[in-house]
Amino acid sequence: MIEIIDYSDEFAADFKGINLAWLEKYHLTESHDLEVLNDPRGTILDRGGVIYLASTGKQIVGTAALVKEQEGVYELAKIAVIPEWQGKGISKQLIGKCLSKAEEWKAGKIILFSNHQLQTAINLYRKFGFEQVPVVDGPFITADIKMELLVTQFDGSALSY
Repeated sequence: MIEIIDYSDEFAADFKGINLAWLEKYHLTESHDLEVLNDPRGTILDRGGVIYLASTGKQIVGTAALVKEQEGVYELAKIAVIPEWQGKGISKQLIGKCLSKAEEWKAGKIILFSNHQLQTAINLYRKFGFEQVPVVDGPFITADIKMELLVTQFDGSALSY
């Protein structure tokens, strides 16, 4: 049974480790990632964002965050699930939780940056209604894909597929 819980500082090493694992696997680790992973409280939470973790009760197996970019605009970021727990719908739960929070916060738009290597993730984002847009003003050199979702278009239907 997976429970989606709020981040607390006791899980900083889990948040960093889970994300570094996939970033390194795809050779995508950048200084901006390290800044966020080394200080999730300062770079996400204290700036008006949120981090969720997928917990088995004994282990943190996934992460996702909403990073406040500006009023009404959030970035969906640091979505990761450890390999042995992939394919079980955990990313879907984490993304759904983030999008529900964005809706609660009356956000107008959610953006995300990705890389063409991450086709499984990109297909999942599309199921939630994200659409590809030109990559402009991205914080990542390796991000060759940008997607966005108007929160008014999120109806939760992707959670039931």
